[in-house]
Amino acid sequence: MGKVVVVTSGKGGVGKTTSTAALGAALALRNEKVVLVDFDVGLRNLDLIMGAERRVVYDLVNVIQGDAKLTQALIRDKRLENLFLLPASQTRDKDALTAEGVEWVIAELKRYFDWVICDSPAGIERGATLAMRHADEAVIVTNPEVSSVRDSDRIIGLLDSKTMKAERGERMEKHLLLTRYDAVRAERGDMLKVDDVLEILSIPLLGIIPESPEVLRASNVGAPVTIADFKSAPAQAYFDAVRRLAGEDVPMSIPGNKTSLFGKIFGRRAA
Repeated sequence: MGKVVVVTSGKGGVGKTTSTAALGAALALRNEKVVLVDFDVGLRNLDLIMGAERRVVYDLVNVIQGDAKLTQALIRDKRLENLFLLPASQTRDKDALTAEGVEWVIAELKRYFDWVICDSPAGIERGATLAMRHADEAVIVTNPEVSSVRDSDRIIGLLDSKTMKAERGERMEKHLLLTRYDAVRAERGDMLKVDDVLEILSIPLLGIIPESPEVLRASNVGAPVTIADFKSAPAQAYFDAVRRLAGEDVPMSIPGNKTSLFGKIFGRRAA
């Protein structure tokens, strides 16, 4: 059975969907069979970032409401044959998702894929709670900004109370993915430092994605950065994050920070 991972955030615009695509492609490049599920009904973007927007015929809501079979709605990636997308509806709202329908879809996907990556809408509303409900693990995406970190703390509370794991009394494994990080600006006090974020959220660090124009360029051409520019610094950071997600022990480094001591300090706190 596959593993279900929800990629979530409390605040919009932190790079959650971009990270979902990058992590999914990086897993597929390891020969894992991966499906990305877009739960952002009414505001979908994952199809754009994956370059599949013109190939969407059926979506998650169609499957849940019985208008299409699951196999009809899945879109195989043009570049990686073991990477699939289940898009969200652009015309419906989140009330079109039912708890029973989501449970069935996730159970079916777990039978055929190694990884089911759920791209949650930002915030704490119905779509977000349904996206996280059946997750085995969570990746919480945040920027080094006070408001983003505070909202992520709220998401951690939901993960510990609103999921199937929480109802069974089991612990949800949570990982922090810090995006758009600039070590120089952090040193100037323009944004929070890594240790500040870790102190507030107190969850293991999965990766630090540097602020970089390569991420935006990749999104604009409809490709995850781990495919479009796999040698770039953000792509390499996502590849390392995926290795940690898969259980490998990978030393943590802070992009742009040449002081090796920090890497040693945070390496001990990595996921």
